[in-house]
This record gives sequence, C-alpha cells and structure tokens, in this order.
Amino acid sequence: MSTAIKQSSTNQYNKQQALNKCPITITLEKIGSRWKPIILYNLVSGTLRYSELRRAMPLISEKMLIQQLRELERDQLVQRIVHPVVPPHVEYRLTRQGRGLSPVLSAMSAWGIKNGWKKG
Repeated sequence: MSTAIKQSSTNQYNKQQALNKCPITITLEKIGSRWKPIILYNLVSGTLRYSELRRAMPLISEKMLIQQLRELERDQLVQRIVHPVVPPHVEYRLTRQGRGLSPVLSAMSAWGIKNGWKKG
C-alpha cells in the first residue's frame, strides 16, 4: 500500500521552490536515483533491447528496471520502441533530450573514476 503525498505539505512546497530556483535540482529530479544514471549511461552508446539492458545491469530487479524506464520515458529522456513481432521485441534509446545528458554522464563518470571508484 502506498502513502498519498500531501500536496500542501511544507516538504512539497520546499521541493517546488527548489525546482523553481535551482537548475541542478531539476536535473536531479529527472535523473536522481540509484539506477537512472546507469540506465542512461548504458544507452549513450545506442539503442538496446530490454534484455541487453537487463544483462548490462544484473543487480537491478526486473520490477525496478521497468519502473525506472517508465519514469525516464515519462520525462522524455528515453524512447520505448515496440516492434510488432512475436515474441515481443522492445528497444530503448535516448531521445534528443536524453542525448543532451551525455556530457553530464561522462563528467560524472570521470569524476567518479578520479575520486575513488575501484573497478571490480
């Protein structure tokens, strides 16, 4: 059971004010979760089938991947392409707006490598 968010709460007011005053907050609102930047980073290289994304991100649950992809699609960062074949063939690719995040994701990756990420 999910809890309804009270739209008139102080927290919601503060969130809206932050969105109105800070462009970084808007960016984080769109890509700020554990999995969204990883999904986007995987799609920078091109269109991927759903199964390819799943293999590229083995630690994410199927439910979470679907939820995150739907949110990215809703926010017009990712496009879902359904090919009318049997079995279903679904692909994902970045939209123009999503491709605009490529330098941001590259900068985040470079920063992470420079500041402590250890492969393995």
